[in-house]
Amino acid sequence: MSEKRFDVVGIGNAIVDVLARVNEEFLAENKVEKGIMTLIDAERAISLYGAMGPAQEISGGSVANTIAGLGMLGAKSAFVGKVKDDQLGAIFAHDIRSLGVAFDTPMTGRDRLDEETGRCIVLVSPDGERSMNTYLGVSADLAVSDIDEALMADTKWLYLEGYRFDGFESQEAFRKAIAACRGAGGKVSITLSDPFCIERHRDLFRTMVRDEVDLLFANEHELVSLYQTETLEDAMDLARKEVELVACTVGPAGAYVLQGERTVHAPAAPMKRVDATGAGDMFAAGFLYGLTRGRNLLTCGTMGCVAAGEIISHIGARPEENLKELFDRFGLN
Repeated sequence: MSEKRFDVVGIGNAIVDVLARVNEEFLAENKVEKGIMTLIDAERAISLYGAMGPAQEISGGSVANTIAGLGMLGAKSAFVGKVKDDQLGAIFAHDIRSLGVAFDTPMTGRDRLDEETGRCIVLVSPDGERSMNTYLGVSADLAVSDIDEALMADTKWLYLEGYRFDGFESQEAFRKAIAACRGAGGKVSITLSDPFCIERHRDLFRTMVRDEVDLLFANEHELVSLYQTETLEDAMDLARKEVELVACTVGPAGAYVLQGERTVHAPAAPMKRVDATGAGDMFAAGFLYGLTRGRNLLTCGTMGCVAAGEIISHIGARPEENLKELFDRFGLN
């Protein structure tokens, strides 16, 4: 692979997370389905925000979190996603750029009155599980015109967000980005994002994973949903036949990394579970960081698990601890 300006370029939803602790009664009273991501409209977002208690606002978005983690680690990274020229859009842009990440996607103008910058209301229950209620706003408007082919050609890895399959124009944007990246010798990775998203677009996912993807990120539920198997083992056997490299997280059991017939198990990091928001995103950051630095698969998987462990130890999907120093403590740098 020729020398590239970027290690990883990510494409996904540009979201600001609004996090609050709630009890089980709140979830039931407000008809929130626990433990999954539910798409909501602006009216529902306003209603939930008004009903919940004190909240914390943190820039988020699945792939954006991963790219932020890579920026914190010192990797050369860039992000592509849509925000509006409004208060939350300015917060998002500032936050990701402050980490050394290139973010140059044109903002939607203030004259667009019907939509705003997207936000995800993350309700954290006492067991640490998170129930995500996402108002996509202008992040859903990601289109082919937002893809800079020169940028896509200048990265070692392209990292795509499965949630964006919910937009037809975004699917076309992904295809343009993949063609530019692969045409210049780059590789493509994708995160499956959510079992319900897979159910909505399973055929499209299967085709892209089989034909265009070099590295697949998923958790156990997403992988089983993609391949419609009874067991994770059966799903992993099918995945390894279609994808060069698979990284599958299995919660407290850590992660499995598959390459051909080889299976590597990386143990979970011994950290207290407070909030699972963003664990998979930061696993991908740690894994991709190791991969772009030529580390072996066990080290890559362990970096992912340690980064995910840092995230679950506190509220919010962006690291509070220096990840490079954390890797040092685990003997990973």
